[in-house]
Amino acid sequence: MLITGLLLSVMGLSIIGACFINDRTIMESRGQAVAEVVDTSLTRTVVRFNTEDGRVYIPPNGVIYPTDLQAGQLVRVEYDSRNPDLVRVAGRTAMISLLPVFSTLAVLWAVLLPTYWLLRRSDRD
Repeated sequence: MLITGLLLSVMGLSIIGACFINDRTIMESRGQAVAEVVDTSLTRTVVRFNTEDGRVYIPPNGVIYPTDLQAGQLVRVEYDSRNPDLVRVAGRTAMISLLPVFSTLAVLWAVLLPTYWLLRRSDRD
């Protein structure tokens, strides 16, 4: 049980690390554009924007940090000009990932530790 908790914690921290890596990559070769939100779903938010070289681009994996976006909305985005697949809503950073990941891990451990303690206690009796 503790190993599962540790694995889930490592996964959560890896998500945060990946977000910071994505932000750093975008900042190294940042392009900016105004994007139209084409579609939103549970798994991704699709945007369409013009790159600096004039190409219309729709990243296949959608935009990162898409909270509160709706189809038809125009938003400023920042993208990696070397790889426009990596695009985020302007002004949003990896800091957004901290609250959901840490709150999920807090709930995980708040349930897991007492459960582990109760199971260990009942095994001794």
